[in-house]
Amino acid sequence: MTDTAIAWDTYSRQRPERRPTNARGETTWFNWTQYPEHGPGVELLEVEAGARVLDLGCGKGGNAAHLATLGVQAVGVDVSPAQLRAARERWGQMPGLELHQAEAVAFMQEADEPFDAVYSVYGALWFTDPDRLLPVVRERLRPGGRLAFSQRPPVEGCYGCQASYIPRGPDEDPAVVKRWDYEPDVWERMLKEYGYTDVHATVLPAPPGPRTVGTLIIQARG
Repeated sequence: MTDTAIAWDTYSRQRPERRPTNARGETTWFNWTQYPEHGPGVELLEVEAGARVLDLGCGKGGNAAHLATLGVQAVGVDVSPAQLRAARERWGQMPGLELHQAEAVAFMQEADEPFDAVYSVYGALWFTDPDRLLPVVRERLRPGGRLAFSQRPPVEGCYGCQASYIPRGPDEDPAVVKRWDYEPDVWERMLKEYGYTDVHATVLPAPPGPRTVGTLIIQARG
């Protein structure tokens, strides 16, 4: 197992499971932000039943599972065996849902069918070098297909490749993974340079309450 997979396995053990139902009583739902019942939903992907959609860094599979309930062919990819094990235990029998263990760039390079949309929620599009990932995503998108991803906004002055630390045991050093932080206008420029169109990046404010960190949401067409 790679160091990256080990790090995300560690993260998986620290994350709570998705609730059985949300505030509306739904058993599946789509959430772009770090806050429950906040922000837009699946409409950002602009897909209908029968579309083929890829979740890069699907984690425990909740968003991909929701797409499958809508008749979408949902494909989830994650590098962490622990994350995927949890996803399969909860959603593995759902029709229309595929789950794969792979690194994002490698999976995209080997994909033999195009996608109508590709998305990532605090996932691989935050934790993979965009100079490697963005070109192969565009190659695998159908013409006009949607790319959308969300992540935490950058800390002022801390841009580009940064380190994220995942705590381990009290006598162990934290696991370290890389992430790529840019301001909205930099993401917009980067995506346009790789041939994406209709590019828009914005920070959605946090909901009312004590927490103030919003969510950076980036959208584009291939």
